[in-house]
Amino acid sequence: MPTRTLLAAAAMLALLAGCQTPDEPVRAEDAAAAVPEAPPSPAAWTAISPGGDTLCATGTPYTFHVREGDASRVMIFLNGGGACWSGDLCDPSGGAGAYTPFAEMDANNPATKGGAFDAANPENPFAGWTQVFVSYCTGDAHLGAKDIDYTTSAGQALTIHHRGKANVQSALDWVYANYPAPSRVFVGGGSAGAIASPFYAGVVADHYPQAEIVQYGGGAGGYRAGAVSGLLETWGTFTSMPDWPELAAFDRATFTTEDFYRVTAARHPDMRMSQFNNVDDEVQQMFLALMGVGDPVRGLMQANLDELAADLPNFRSYSAAGKDHTLLRYDRLYTTKVSDARAVDWVRDLAEGRDVGRVTCEADSSCD
Repeated sequence: MPTRTLLAAAAMLALLAGCQTPDEPVRAEDAAAAVPEAPPSPAAWTAISPGGDTLCATGTPYTFHVREGDASRVMIFLNGGGACWSGDLCDPSGGAGAYTPFAEMDANNPATKGGAFDAANPENPFAGWTQVFVSYCTGDAHLGAKDIDYTTSAGQALTIHHRGKANVQSALDWVYANYPAPSRVFVGGGSAGAIASPFYAGVVADHYPQAEIVQYGGGAGGYRAGAVSGLLETWGTFTSMPDWPELAAFDRATFTTEDFYRVTAARHPDMRMSQFNNVDDEVQQMFLALMGVGDPVRGLMQANLDELAADLPNFRSYSAAGKDHTLLRYDRLYTTKVSDARAVDWVRDLAEGRDVGRVTCEADSSCD
């Protein structure tokens, strides 16, 4: 074989061996390094059964879920699932379907959710975060502290454990014990969880003075109804509340869901607070009807948001077209858009502590 051909063959062998000369074997560690490293598999969800005073509405056990990740970044999400305040609405066998009565249901299983709970989506604003999914099964917007004896219209006696506050506190206690010093905490909620989210954001901010706390509520901006204060009293909302002078300044007889924002903002004026809503949310419209309000949810929502924006310098909102209900649990997190403002980018900026604008489909006449 000609010398030139032998030299070319030797060069080719060297190239194929990763620039090793033919008499230098490829080392195992070099071969391993040449194989691209697979991305780590998302951590699995773990169900926590706290016991103690926790219960679901009819006395069944309570559980919440945790997916551990970055210890410095914690997302606490208060799940939704309706509400009840009468025997017929609270009776799980009555067919009203007004709320989720058990922790062990798919509605309370984050592994069945998309959106912010899809760890495989590269656009997920919470990828890598520790996520705590606070299940909801008490019919009291996570705020109750009272067991109530109701009677259905058929005359059946029914005891409902409105233990929302104890259930949430059990999840917060777990977070405090296992994550003593996060630098960023996102306290969010959907539907009923959105109602409670500003209150619990204040509770978490009290515990973590070193952290930046961001609040987010999705799908509860339209509850402008006189019945709200009575429902809060029914559930025992103001029982075992923290001793906050900011809370004592408000009249319980006229308290609104938006007042939770005002209380926490007065206590933690630097906190970024926010809401997402679809302007014609059909679930909010249904619950308004159950509270005796027939006005379109869009106008009620707009009035609430205008007042919060005027009262709270750090409050922001995103109002999208349509009748959908809530955002973070669904893949529409990645497809919802108003003009050039994508909801997923707005949520990401919010979670990272960056200022976001007020986004509304009213601005470009795309609500209809």
